[in-house]
Parts: sequence; C-alpha cells; structure tokens
Amino acid sequence: MSLITYQEARPWARSIKERVATRQMPPWHIDRSVGVQHFKNDMSLSDDQVETIVRWVDAGAPQGDPKDMPAPPPLVTDNGWKGQKDGFGAPDLVVKSSEYTMPAEHQDVWYRPMSDIPITESHWVKMVEIRPTNMKSRKIIHHSIAYLVLNNDPDAVNQGTANGPDRPGGPDDLVNRRPQLMEWAIGKGYDLFRPGTGKLLVPGEKISWDQHIHAIGEEVTGGSEIGIWYYKKGEEPKKRSYLIGFTGIDRTKMLDIPPNSMAMTEGFTVLKENTLIENFQPHFHLRGKSMQVEAILPDGGKQVISYVGNFNFNWMTNYIYDDDAAPLLPKGTVIHVSAWYDNTKANKNNPDPDQWVGYGDRTVDEMAHAWMNVTYFTDAEYKALLAERKAKTVKTTNDNERQQQ
Repeated sequence: MSLITYQEARPWARSIKERVATRQMPPWHIDRSVGVQHFKNDMSLSDDQVETIVRWVDAGAPQGDPKDMPAPPPLVTDNGWKGQKDGFGAPDLVVKSSEYTMPAEHQDVWYRPMSDIPITESHWVKMVEIRPTNMKSRKIIHHSIAYLVLNNDPDAVNQGTANGPDRPGGPDDLVNRRPQLMEWAIGKGYDLFRPGTGKLLVPGEKISWDQHIHAIGEEVTGGSEIGIWYYKKGEEPKKRSYLIGFTGIDRTKMLDIPPNSMAMTEGFTVLKENTLIENFQPHFHLRGKSMQVEAILPDGGKQVISYVGNFNFNWMTNYIYDDDAAPLLPKGTVIHVSAWYDNTKANKNNPDPDQWVGYGDRTVDEMAHAWMNVTYFTDAEYKALLAERKAKTVKTTNDNERQQQ
C-alpha cells in the first residue's frame, strides 16, 4: 500500500500501530534487552517514538494542521543502492551476473554463472552491496552469494574457525574456507567493514555466483550485481575481513521439524584466533522464528552477543556493530548459535504447517546461519585492543560523573 499522504495512511492506522508496537517495522528485529545494542546502521524507533505513534492511533489517528507538515522527501522508485542512499556515494565498481528467466511455475533453481572482475590493479574493498539487477527480479531471488575465484591470494582463505575435530573438512568448514565477498538475502542492505579492515581484489580474479531463485506465478528475468566501494590510495587496511556462516545446526543430527510443531537446533564453531565480530545477519527460510548467538569463553564464561526473537523472512536485516561495541573474543572461544523454528499455523509465512520440514536449500526446506564478518588479531594486537577499549570506558565513565556533578 502507499503511505505517502495522510489520506492514504489513515485507513491503515491500526496495522501501523501493530507493526510499530511489535517492532516489525521499521525492520529492526534484534532484541533490545540482551547483547550488543550499538550499531552503525540502526533504523529502529526509540521507545518514545513508538509510544507517540501508538498514542496517535489510539486517539483516532487525527491529521493535525496540514500547514505544519514538512515537504515529502523525493520518492525513490528505482533499484537504487542502499549504500549510496546512506551517504557513501556511488560504488567504484559494479560486477553483474548474467540473467536467468524464471518461468511462472517451476521448481527452485540455483543459478551459478561466473563473472570477470574488470580490474588491472589490486584494490582494497571497504564496503560491498548485492542487489537484484532489476525491480521485478527482487521478487524471485531469495539469496545471492558472491564467491571469489582467487588468483594467487591464499591469505583470502579463512583458516580461523573449525566446527569440531570429529568433522575435519566437513561441510561448514569447507564453505567457510571458500572466500566470499558477500551474502545477500531478501531485505538485506550492505556489508560495511570495520575501519582498518577489508577484502582484497586482485587482477585476474572472478566472481562465482550462487543465486537461489524461486517462481512467483509470473515469468521474470533477472540476476544479481554487486557494488564495490574501494579504500582510497594510501588508506589501505592492514587486516582482512572474512565472511563466515556460523551454523545453527549440528550436522551430525541435521534438522527434523514435525508438522504443526516448534523445533530447536544448535551449532558450535571454535574460534582458532583472537576474533572481532563486525556484524550479525540471521538467515532462515519460511519456518525460522528466533536465533541467538552466544560466545562460550575459554574460562567457561558465557556472553550473549545478539538475539533476534521475532525473525521476519521478508527482512534479512544485517546488524552492523559500532566499532567500540563489536564483540572482541579470545582464541578458543566457541560461537554457539541456537535456532528456533515455527511450523505451525501461527507462523504467517508458513506455506503448509501439515508438512514435515528438513534441512535443504529450497525455500520450503529450512536452514540456519548466522552470517558474520570477522577479523583476526595476534595476541599482542588483541591485548592492545582490550587496553584501548578499557581506557575509553574509563574516560566515558569519568566524563559522565563530571557532568552529573
């Protein structure tokens, strides 16, 4: 529906209240009571803003004085870059996949073409964003992953995690060792890497696409493209950022969701290096309900990093942590991902609660990943970062105490 004018919005007042009060809209579903609460891309409303909207609806949604209304912002109708909208400018490079024509009715398709990266010198990347190639293709592309086909750059391969000694080289380890520029899914924005970190593109490399496409009842032609923002010359980072899909499923037990039921799985990944986690993006299919990421520290302590308790399949929101709030964890930490599923009628996204659901790549199957970009640090670097954060915390505390006096 259109919500541009008061006349258009007024009939939807009750729905607006419900979506805002339950924090489904704006699409920022992370729990506000646990874990990291400071983000670079926070689009959520404050408690006061939510209460203002609720009071307005409860009062009958009055219009107020039209003369007090600000001019409407320009209407965006094109397939624009969210990074450009957020002030980062246009991407320095755009790499497109070829396009696929999906019939109106068809089984899910995994379209995996290859694209050259047209560069003649190496570039460090500070931000990436994937989008469907046109507005209509946003309806058919569930997710798109841009893998890097390397050209003599072994440091691009992640070696800092493991999923257990009993499964060396198992499926999760192998996937996380395949360098990824970005994973995109419905409703996601961009990946913005922490200052001093990034990904390196080398001449002669290619992008191998993995695009999950599903039919929507009409024929649509489309593909994916990735926008790439460079670091300026002389500002190149010293650290690599690695994209990892931390699993929420124990591969020895897999996934078994009976009809008309709830279910829960969990997965464990060991950090072999001192690690800073830059962002969190939970990924499910239609039965996904909740996901929690917890750090189990080497001393046995536990720390909840983030929790999304009301996942929405239509918004695979990426939560980018503020630099000073991004979790900094010692080597030996275990990342524990817990995932909950709702295969009942209460789940509005559920196409058929009478069906058994197992693990799989189709939209009607299920999976659970916590997509996170990570950076690794030596012991000396890790200690220096901890000391830097401690000093900032002490300064902030002292400043607050002086203001109160």
